Amino acid sequence: MDYFSIFGIAVGLSMDALAVSITNGAVTKRITPRFALKLACFFGFFQAAMPTIGWLIGKAGESIISAVDHWIALILLSYIGINMIVEARKKKQVGEFCRRQNDIPLKTLLALSVATSIDALATGVILPSAVGASTAALMAISVLLIGLITFIICFAGVYIGKKFGTLCAGKAEIIGGIVLIGIGLKIFLEHTFF
Repeated sequence: MDYFSIFGIAVGLSMDALAVSITNGAVTKRITPRFALKLACFFGFFQAAMPTIGWLIGKAGESIISAVDHWIALILLSYIGINMIVEARKKKQVGEFCRRQNDIPLKTLLALSVATSIDALATGVILPSAVGASTAALMAISVLLIGLITFIICFAGVYIGKKFGTLCAGKAEIIGGIVLIGIGLKIFLEHTFF
């Protein structure tokens, strides 16, 4: 199993959630460990759940997908990465429309968690071929690592937001997009030439 690729995919996928965590850290009046844990748990859970759902969808068409999985990985990861970069560049500075809040409503947190993990759903289809997770057990390890890495990044993101405000939010999405495009190219080149 390719742990380097898992780590790269996890970091790349978590950049949207990191940007949201930084923003919430910047706009929340009183940051507590409980608040940071709540955000990190939601984002980590959904970043792990969505690739699992994508993998189950992909399992249904496994024989068809295995012949073109490296093309799918290149196209999907590049598309997601480019989208992240374009969206980050389109957004106005977060500070222009943020207001200070006491807490984040559960309904809002749920919507943010799903929205930031949609790209992980598509990634789940190609994840087994991307990281060499040939069995359900290896796939479970992969998605647990993705969830854990997202949890750690988002927990830290809340405190980064508290400390540095909204300066980092847009850059995180751009970096995440570049990482995902790089991983897509790596998978394509490995399957095509090696």
